[in-house]
Amino acid sequence: MNRPRPSGTAPFVLSVLDNALTGVGSSAQEALDEVISLARLADQRGYHRFWMSEHHAMPGASIPSPQLMVARLIGETEHIRLGAGGIMMPNHAPLAVAEQFGMLHALAPGRIDLGLGRAPGTDGATAAALRRHRTANDEFPEQIAELLGFMGNNFPHGHTYRDVPAVPGPWQAEQNRVPQAGPGADIWILGSSPYSAQLAARLGRPYAFALQFGSADVLNALRIYREQFRPSEFLGEPYSLVSVGAVADEDPVEARRQSATTAMGMLRMFQRKSFSIFSPEEVEAFEANFPERQILEEYTDRALHGTAAEVAAGLEELHAQTGFDEVMLVVQGHSRRTQARTVELIADHYDLALNNA
Repeated sequence: MNRPRPSGTAPFVLSVLDNALTGVGSSAQEALDEVISLARLADQRGYHRFWMSEHHAMPGASIPSPQLMVARLIGETEHIRLGAGGIMMPNHAPLAVAEQFGMLHALAPGRIDLGLGRAPGTDGATAAALRRHRTANDEFPEQIAELLGFMGNNFPHGHTYRDVPAVPGPWQAEQNRVPQAGPGADIWILGSSPYSAQLAARLGRPYAFALQFGSADVLNALRIYREQFRPSEFLGEPYSLVSVGAVADEDPVEARRQSATTAMGMLRMFQRKSFSIFSPEEVEAFEANFPERQILEEYTDRALHGTAAEVAAGLEELHAQTGFDEVMLVVQGHSRRTQARTVELIADHYDLALNNA
């Protein structure tokens, strides 16, 4: 992995994560069209990478298969790195993931990221329908080892899959007597706990901490990752990314209203209801009891919201606390216009270079 350098005036690398939030009143087609538009915008405005996450059985999120969207976005963008942040490995066969990302790498060499997570990205019943069994999380390290074996075509002698190649990949290139197009997709370990930090450090891979889900362990997780990091052929020194919810708007009141719509979706999940993104007006009309109001306020304020300067101040404070190398803006809110405006305003604030200039 080549370590990216900050651009513009930001003291860190800036990237974007889009969960294809699909607000009440919007269709999946509309949301996915907006994802394409946002990826183009992030590419033009000089962001480093654009990721999407795997989610299932949620009215408020429309990407169960990030790799399909990556394939589409390859032809819609020119410079920005594209990836899944992430693929929930216990939902998938490692060989299938290796083949899918081998194809993506062949289509866009040097631009593909593969972030690996172990959460189901859904509820228990849907996880079971995906053929995920009760102890799937415990097998996460073994699944990653198997995936790496397929992607590198380097299973040890005697391994069950020694003679099972992933195509496209290095085996096919060797058989066809052509050079492999670079080292393949960059593989990241994702998480929000010290467990994932330890795994990323042991494997010598870049680490992404999902701060939008929880903040209790971010300092400890990044410390563990740096202290335990083992250099590898892929990465010589630790490289960390923190993803955080962000809503920027010229009107800070509107930014908070939009942040509250995502918080409402989280509250519904805690209540074992569907993750839905209601309009700001519907959220404001909701008569919350005291515990519900606490959750709404916590998740509204977990995202950085306000003017571009206020969001940037929050990013820089977080950077001072954690020392991350890269921050990924998780765009939020019922309004896709607000999500696009967030990307534009932060790019303007940090004077990111226009890639198409």
